[in-house]
Amino acid sequence: MLTSLVHVCLAGLSKGMFIWLVASGLTLIFGVLGVLNFAHGAFYMLGAYFCYTLLSLMADNFWLGLILGPLCVCAVGFVMERFFLRRVYHLELPYQLLLTFAFVLIFDDLVKMVWGAGSIGSPSVPGLSGSVPILGRLFPTYSLFIILVGPLVALGLWAMLERTWAGRIIRASASDREMASALGVRVPALFTAVFVFGTWLGAVGGGLAVPYVGLLTPGMGESIIIDAFVVAVIGGLGSLKGAFLGALIIGLLSSFGTSFIPTFDMFLTFILMAVVLLWRPQGFFGEAA
Repeated sequence: MLTSLVHVCLAGLSKGMFIWLVASGLTLIFGVLGVLNFAHGAFYMLGAYFCYTLLSLMADNFWLGLILGPLCVCAVGFVMERFFLRRVYHLELPYQLLLTFAFVLIFDDLVKMVWGAGSIGSPSVPGLSGSVPILGRLFPTYSLFIILVGPLVALGLWAMLERTWAGRIIRASASDREMASALGVRVPALFTAVFVFGTWLGAVGGGLAVPYVGLLTPGMGESIIIDAFVVAVIGGLGSLKGAFLGALIIGLLSSFGTSFIPTFDMFLTFILMAVVLLWRPQGFFGEAA
C-alpha cells in the first residue's frame, strides 16, 4: 500500500510540474500584460511539434531540439503580440479571449496542414528513457527528471522577478504602466519581451512533453490549457507562487483520482475549483478586486 501511494504521489508531482510549466507562462503574461491568453496551450502544442521536427532533422539530439524548438515558437509569439494582441490591450477581457481563441483554431489547422491530422509517435530521451526502482517498483526516470525541472523553473522565475533589475522594471510596469512609461521605460517593447518569454515557457513545456505524452496530436494543447486555467484560477490570477501550488494540487488530485476513482477524475478537479472560488474567489494568492 505504501509503495502504491508513493508512486501515485510521484506520478502526480510529475503531471503537476508539466501543468506548472504551461501555467507559469500563462500566469506571467496575465500578471504583467493583463491578457488572459487562451492560445497559450497552442504554444505548448507548437513547442512539441517543432521539437519533434528538429529531432528528426538532427539525428534525435533531444537537447538541441529542446533549445531550438521553443525559439521557433517564440517567433510565432512575437508576431502574435506585436501585430494582434497589442491592439486589444485596452479592450474588455471577452474581446481578448475571442482573439486568442481564434488563434487556437488557426494553429490547430496549421498543425494539421503541416504535420497531418493523425497522431505522431514521440521518441525517447537517451539517458532518461529507463526506469529506477523505488520501494521495489520501477518508476520512469524521465518523470523524475520533470519533477526536478519544475521547481528549478520556479526558482529561476522567482530570482529573475525579485532579484534582478529587469524583474523590478517588469513588476513596476505591471503595477503602473503610465508611471513606468513616464520614467522612461519602453512599456510596449517590455510587454512584447514578457509575452515572448511566456510563450517560451509554454513551448519548453511542449518540448519536454514530447517523450512524456507518447503521441503528439493536433489539439493536444487544449487539454493542457484547461488544466492551466484551473491552476491559475485556484492559485490566483497573476500569482506565480499560486500557480505553482495549484499545479501541485491538481497534479496530485488527478493522479489519485485516476488511480483510485477514475470515473470522477475530472470531476474532482472542477469540484476543487468550485470550492476554492466559493471560499476565496480571488484564489489562494490573488488580490481581491
